[in-house]
Amino acid sequence: MDLIGQAAAFLADARRVERRGPRMAEELRPADNESALAIQSRVTHMLGWPVGGWKASVPSKGRILMAPIYARDLHSGPECPIVPLKGMAPIEPEIAFVMARDLQPGVSDEEVVAAIGETRLVLELIGSRFAEPDELSYPEKLADCLNNQALLVGPLCGRPIGDWMSAFPISIPGVFERQGKHPDGHPLAPLKWLAGQVPLHAGQIVTTGSFAGVIQAPLGTPLRVIFGDAGEIGVTFTPR
Repeated sequence: MDLIGQAAAFLADARRVERRGPRMAEELRPADNESALAIQSRVTHMLGWPVGGWKASVPSKGRILMAPIYARDLHSGPECPIVPLKGMAPIEPEIAFVMARDLQPGVSDEEVVAAIGETRLVLELIGSRFAEPDELSYPEKLADCLNNQALLVGPLCGRPIGDWMSAFPISIPGVFERQGKHPDGHPLAPLKWLAGQVPLHAGQIVTTGSFAGVIQAPLGTPLRVIFGDAGEIGVTFTPR
């Protein structure tokens, strides 16, 4: 097995057992975006798990920001399992788009927007396959799907797509409150970029970046994550 395959096997095994472990051996660590994306792809092939969606942000400073989210890791409902980190549930409040039809790279931005079937409020669940993710190089994080553990899919967005999506308040009463701001200026920007990179399929969901960075939410506590006047997600995180 080549080095890409060995690295992918390491990460695939870690996903199967939901293990946080040490870094890969130095010779297996990807040195660039191309190698990291090749590992990502090989992991998906090895696992054989259907891809239910993607996370994406507009590339910045030479960094590619895209990763698959497996269908088995899409959650919904008032209780959500999570692998905690230091006794907390690390989450990111985001807006995601559900595709109504297939798209192939090369379509226009207008066609991408027209293919949106639903706009959802979501929480990305943050979690690495590595015990010390801060020690990793960026390509290592990219190979590991950019700290994605899962995605909690919340309700339909209560407002139509518009300029308001650039910034609005994010609050979790008793836990967090801040004026949220989209890291790429608008959630449509990463969706349009991603649509030029990979095929997107009807039913897949694309989440587009956090409005508030990573929030450390408590476990076992009913929470309301409020997205300004666009709606809210009610959830209790349970450790697994």
